[in-house]
Amino acid sequence: MKYVKWIFVVLLISSLTAFVEKDKPTGGLSEGDIAPDFRIKSMQEKQPNFDLAQFKGRYVLLSFWASYDAQSRMQNVSLSNALRTSRNVEMVSVSFDEYQSVFEETIRKDQIVTPTCFVETEGENSRVFKKYRLNQGFTNYLLDGNGVIIAKNISAANLSAYIKEVG
Repeated sequence: MKYVKWIFVVLLISSLTAFVEKDKPTGGLSEGDIAPDFRIKSMQEKQPNFDLAQFKGRYVLLSFWASYDAQSRMQNVSLSNALRTSRNVEMVSVSFDEYQSVFEETIRKDQIVTPTCFVETEGENSRVFKKYRLNQGFTNYLLDGNGVIIAKNISAANLSAYIKEVG
C-alpha cells in the first residue's frame, strides 16, 4: 500500500510536468530575431536562383510548407491569396517536397501564382529547414525591410492588417 501512494505521486507529478511542457512556445525563430539569409537553386530554367538578401529594404513574407502537411499548405494558399493585390509585401513561398513533380502539381492545384515560389528538394535535411528550425512544424515569418521578424505564424486576416499599416 505504501508503494501505491508513491507511484500515484510520481504519476501525478509527471502528468503535471507534461502539461507544463505543452505550454512552451513552439520551436523556430521568434519575433525580433533576424531572419537567416538563404539561397535556393532554381530547378526551373525560366526562374532565377533565389537569394533572400535581394529583398533587403522590402517587407517579405516567408511561407514554409510542404504538400504532405495540410495545415501549412492551406495557410500558404490563404496567404498567397491575401497578397495578390499587395505591392508592399513580397511573398516567398518555400516548399520542402522532395520531388519537383509533386511541388509543381501542388502549385498548379492550389493556384499559387507567386513568381517567388521555390522547392527545397532536400526536404527536412536542407540547410534552410535547419536554419529556420522547422522541426517543430512549418510556419511563416513576416520580415521588415531590415530582415527582422515582426510576426510569426501570421494569419491571412492579420496579414491584411499589416499590409494596411505599412502603407
